Amino acid sequence: MNPYIGHDSQLYGIEEHRLVGGKGDGMRLLEVNNGKGLELTVSPDRCADISRLRYRGINMSYFSPCGYAAPAFYDRTGSNWLKTFTAGFLTTCGLQAVGSPCVDEGEELPLHGTIANTPADQVYWVEEEGYLVIRAVIRDEALFARKYRLDREIRVSLTENEFVIKDVIENTGDAVQPLEVLYHMNMGYPLLDGDSIVEILSDEVVARDEHAAEDLENWMKMIKPEAGYVERCYYHKFGKEGKASIYQPKIGQGLEISFDQEVLDCFVEWKMMGVRDYVLGLECGNCYPDGRDVMREKGMLKFLEPGEKVKYEVTVRML
Repeated sequence: MNPYIGHDSQLYGIEEHRLVGGKGDGMRLLEVNNGKGLELTVSPDRCADISRLRYRGINMSYFSPCGYAAPAFYDRTGSNWLKTFTAGFLTTCGLQAVGSPCVDEGEELPLHGTIANTPADQVYWVEEEGYLVIRAVIRDEALFARKYRLDREIRVSLTENEFVIKDVIENTGDAVQPLEVLYHMNMGYPLLDGDSIVEILSDEVVARDEHAAEDLENWMKMIKPEAGYVERCYYHKFGKEGKASIYQPKIGQGLEISFDQEVLDCFVEWKMMGVRDYVLGLECGNCYPDGRDVMREKGMLKFLEPGEKVKYEVTVRML
């Protein structure tokens, strides 16, 4: 008990809000404040993803032109996923597919899968042992089809400016299923501009295509927004440690992402320097975004047996 305050929310806490109006009408938002400068917004109706991230009052993430969009507006046709891609700090891609739309073994798969547009069945939060902890259950299940359960835990420290995303994915069906996951984390202005310092501690960098290869030597250099810019993607391979960071010297702030590179063995740098489409993706996952058919052809596609579980963990620390 702190004798100086009437309610814990004077210093820190989580508040639940709902959006009114527009495509996000009715969406639940959990506004998290750790009392030390770290603030994030969790969207239970969008896979308990993180739609906003702020540190000491400064925005750290990218918010796309479509803004908030409820799952009801999602269209899985082709690349129409982009029409409801809020981006935010974290959009989870998967679970049945990541990356380019494709047909894999007769199944038509949309861009980046459907999990990001799936509301949590259950969500609640508690305070425990120096953390604000959000727990959510998201079910990616269908009749005569795959059945996955995602148990998500977001642990926000009350003593340090960092948070941890812990996911447990279980195959709740009776058949072996492909599993693709990508943690699509999106950096935005003012953290991101031409002066940002990007460091990715990888052992090898490979361009996704010829267009990206033309500028491979500048993968770590950001530029000002450029009209007509075409995205460039770089695939990073790590040795002992999975770690990437971005720092903005003009505001004296940044963030660092760390993960287990043995289980999240595919890291994507999405460099998009367009006008208003100005974002840097630092994305760890268990696959690359080339389409599930390509991952299968390369022998990189992961699978889960019935009843099998896999655990993923990503830590984000403010600099």
